Amino acid sequence: MMFVRRMYFVNCLLPFVFIGFLISGVFWSSAAERDPLQPRVPLTLLDEVKTITNPIHSTQENIQRGKELFEGIAICSQCHGVGGKGDGAVAVNRGLDPSPRDFTNVEFHKARTDGELFWVINNGSPGTAMPKMTGPGMINEEQAWYVITYIRTFPQREGETMP
Repeated sequence: MMFVRRMYFVNCLLPFVFIGFLISGVFWSSAAERDPLQPRVPLTLLDEVKTITNPIHSTQENIQRGKELFEGIAICSQCHGVGGKGDGAVAVNRGLDPSPRDFTNVEFHKARTDGELFWVINNGSPGTAMPKMTGPGMINEEQAWYVITYIRTFPQREGETMP
């Protein structure tokens, strides 16, 4: 009897489960990053936010701490991917539109200030799936600066094999 149930599942139900995954987007890649150079900070705040500077110096120790946060408690890599290309498991499995920022994009780094990245981490990114990432049960503002210090290293590592 158990064998008959298993065969019914494999032959009859499993194809429908697979089709359901396809329809829901589980096997589709995420949408393209929309307007990668467009600021995500409201224009009314942009000038002020651009003046905010990162208090964390870019040292190997601080970059490593930022990497640990990015891949750990800050959960950045779940959407942005371990390599920072915006191809993390959540982005791909949920088909986020627009996709998360591609932190390997040199032009993005030239256009956006640390203050802007800090604002997005603290407030989320309007019109995207990026939520506020600081607060109770999340990272604190100091940790956000370490994450930004790490994010800034992605363009230099483009093409390298990630550890």
